Amino acid sequence: MPSDASILIVDDHQDMLYALESALAPLGHRLIRATSGDGALKEVLRGQVGLLLLDVCMPGVGGLDVVRYMRRVEQTQHIPVILLTGFGPDAALTSAAFGLGVADLLMKPVDPWSLRTKVRYLYNAHQRSQALEREVRALRARLKGPGAPPAPALPYPDAYLPGQREDAAEGTSPGGTQARRERQP
Repeated sequence: MPSDASILIVDDHQDMLYALESALAPLGHRLIRATSGDGALKEVLRGQVGLLLLDVCMPGVGGLDVVRYMRRVEQTQHIPVILLTGFGPDAALTSAAFGLGVADLLMKPVDPWSLRTKVRYLYNAHQRSQALEREVRALRARLKGPGAPPAPALPYPDAYLPGQREDAAEGTSPGGTQARRERQP
């Protein structure tokens, strides 16, 4: 995702879109809008979205359906989503939303200051995460070189490496030799 990724605002009511755009304009990010779940999916699949502000209840494809689809597609599964609802607190909606990995669920009307704070944090965190992923991919590509076999992954962070000295293992792993002996059959 490029660093100039947009914030996508999705609501089927024009007045709500205008209010959300007005609240987020001071952040200085490019804002794009959609008025349906289908429109939201089209924008997200174009690959320029860094955060999605999404109404839950819309005709046709609703907000939860959009999130379900996004989480199944590799290129969109990590985009932060803030769901908006005008129906008040609902335990089933909250459970479903957070079960899908939604970053937050806000009730309408939304406090502009609170919304800007959450959007700024989530957008920046996602940008940093994407930049780190790109850097890791580049470093792995440099380490591999052409034709090199992939490095084996460790089963857990403090795994014992074959050929590792006993005293080095004790000094570097939280569990040391004792923890390693307990894991061995």
